[in-house]
Amino acid sequence: MEMTTILHSSLTNPPFTAHLSPSKFPRSFSTPFRLRTSLSFSPSLPPKSFPTNCSVSDDTTSSANVATVDLSIALKKKATDVSADLRGTSIFLVGMNNSVKSSLGMLLADLFRYYYFDSDALVSEAAGGESAAISLKESDEKGFRESETEVLKQLSSMGRLVVCAGDGAVQNSTNLALLRHGISIWIDVPLDMVAKGIIGNKSLLLSSEIAISGSYSELMALYEDMRRGYATADATVSLQKVAYQLGYEDMDAVTTEDITMEVLKEIERLTKVKKMMEAAARPF
Repeated sequence: MEMTTILHSSLTNPPFTAHLSPSKFPRSFSTPFRLRTSLSFSPSLPPKSFPTNCSVSDDTTSSANVATVDLSIALKKKATDVSADLRGTSIFLVGMNNSVKSSLGMLLADLFRYYYFDSDALVSEAAGGESAAISLKESDEKGFRESETEVLKQLSSMGRLVVCAGDGAVQNSTNLALLRHGISIWIDVPLDMVAKGIIGNKSLLLSSEIAISGSYSELMALYEDMRRGYATADATVSLQKVAYQLGYEDMDAVTTEDITMEVLKEIERLTKVKKMMEAAARPF
């Protein structure tokens, strides 16, 4: 299937409509960015009558719910503040494929009112499905890599996108140059967390190059091979660092909203630097 047709169809019928839920979540400036929404809330329900003898657990749950709502509002405000300087610049998320990156990408798209794409999913669709894409990768590595480049080429020519980029995005200079048309952010997730979700997930296996029987050492080798490419991103957001900053002992406690806020801060920093450089370049 022609990639242009696939993208046109996806843009005509948005690939995802997300709503920021407290309970769960499972470039383009006119020049290359080298330094590189509105949320819908459910209508209020009539107040419930609470028992007079509230327990400590009730208070704890209530506090947690308030904190979640506060973070949701803060995310909306931060995204609104950033949008003006972002000016429709697309955002490319790189890093080992995992649910953290994909959930983050969908939430960012919702906050900015952008379209969300997974580059590996587009490659699979063009090949005729995940199984066909895996077969293509095994039988014609060069052809598969060319498909990845074609996907990135078309995505980088558009604006207002959040793209979860597969590992192919950082494997050659051509693809890295295409990422320069937007803001690229490395979502650095610990390998043990990546490993938990990668086995048995065909779409993740497609990009990770790890066989179903693959070992942790293979995953580590792949990470080391890709790390230099990841490090060329305009910014890095580390899940481990976010957990430390928030005082979490368990990295599983970091929510999609938590890491999204850190990504928004990085985007804000990058757009401010870009704006200052543009101002400094203007003649007096």
